[in-house]
Amino acid sequence: MTNENADFTQGSILKKLVAFMIPILGALILQAAYGAVDLIVVGRYGSTSGLSGVSTGSQVLNLVTFAVTQLAMGITVLIARYLGEKRPQEIGAVIGGATLVFAGISVVLFILMVGFAHPISVLMQAPEEAVDLTTMYVRICGGGIFFIVAYNVLSAIFRGLGDSKSPLLFVLIACIINIIGDLVLVAGFHLDAAGAAAATVLAQACSVVFAIGILVKKHLPFTIARNDFKWNAQCGKFLRIGLPLAFQEVLTQLSFLALCAFVNRLGLEASSGYGVACKIVNFAMLVPSALMQSLASFVSQNVGAGKEKRARQTMFTGIGVGLVVGCFVFCFVMFRGDLLAGIFTTDAAVIQRGYEYLKGFAPETIMTAFLFSMIGYFNGNNRTVWVMTQGMIQTLLIRLPFAYVMSIQPDASLTMIGLAAPVSTTVGVVMCAVYYWHMNRKKA
Repeated sequence: MTNENADFTQGSILKKLVAFMIPILGALILQAAYGAVDLIVVGRYGSTSGLSGVSTGSQVLNLVTFAVTQLAMGITVLIARYLGEKRPQEIGAVIGGATLVFAGISVVLFILMVGFAHPISVLMQAPEEAVDLTTMYVRICGGGIFFIVAYNVLSAIFRGLGDSKSPLLFVLIACIINIIGDLVLVAGFHLDAAGAAAATVLAQACSVVFAIGILVKKHLPFTIARNDFKWNAQCGKFLRIGLPLAFQEVLTQLSFLALCAFVNRLGLEASSGYGVACKIVNFAMLVPSALMQSLASFVSQNVGAGKEKRARQTMFTGIGVGLVVGCFVFCFVMFRGDLLAGIFTTDAAVIQRGYEYLKGFAPETIMTAFLFSMIGYFNGNNRTVWVMTQGMIQTLLIRLPFAYVMSIQPDASLTMIGLAAPVSTTVGVVMCAVYYWHMNRKKA
């Protein structure tokens, strides 16, 4: 990426935002394809218990991965801010300190996921027939957690530098290896959920090796010294940005884990159908997620350069892009959800249960165009404590209680359980709109 393309403080906002976002979107699509391929191959060549095991186990892995991604957002925002302020000499200490912090986080996650895989599976209320396979999936992914964390940190560094294309290349390589691994281990050797987990870890390991090679060869506007690899002042700065986001993401993912547990109580078909629906949901949320990540870098660089008005215009541009895509996705999920579910399994009952959930979830594809663009704007402004606060309110007071009440009804409907997401997001949009007005009124 040239310096001109990486400079977000001038030129067409729409053109530069879309150009920066597309590689991020591509990387997110390929990351979602990881889990989708696992589920497709296990659904075709494994067992129904294996399908449930991968579904439940991947929810646990998602919690860890998304939390690490949000924590690493602090690195992205800080690097972009230093570039906007023309202080690239500070970036070496950011990367060095981040390496130390995330290595420690990897050790903790390794111990938790490997040592407590069975209790985690039981806590998730995995169906009895799928507990052992869920445990195996979580344990194998925990064994490779160092690679999963390293990939997300490296991607955060590249995005902060205004380079969204390199992470796309890393994940493309990983996705190809994951597909080959799934076909060999699950379809060929019939290792079921364990084979899917092993393929995922192997793919992430290869992508990390490739990413480090690119970073070493890349022409960087700063230097990294051995003395940077220690706890330093930059660690506190990126943690203050990233920790509220990570905490909010953990709460959000815990709400989805709780939702998974609510659904698991409704039986194996409901569990597998929900798992299939979640993979479709992951794809439906890709554009809003890409917008959120893109806006954080875009807004942060403009704020660093003192261009507040341009930062606000970027948020509204993001909302517009999100709405155009969101309306199309809504129609597809709402009216052809059974067709989408049929990609993952041939079991008619599982397809039907997955489609039931998607009907309730569908409005979320429109509401997140507003919420995720606003969150990207707030992240770029270092207002991550607010992002955490509204996320907690959504999760603890709206989404979880709503889903739980719907799940304990005598004729519990997956459609009504799925409706918990758009209801809570709508509340979040209203809160963020009020906060945006208040924030800019104070600035004025």
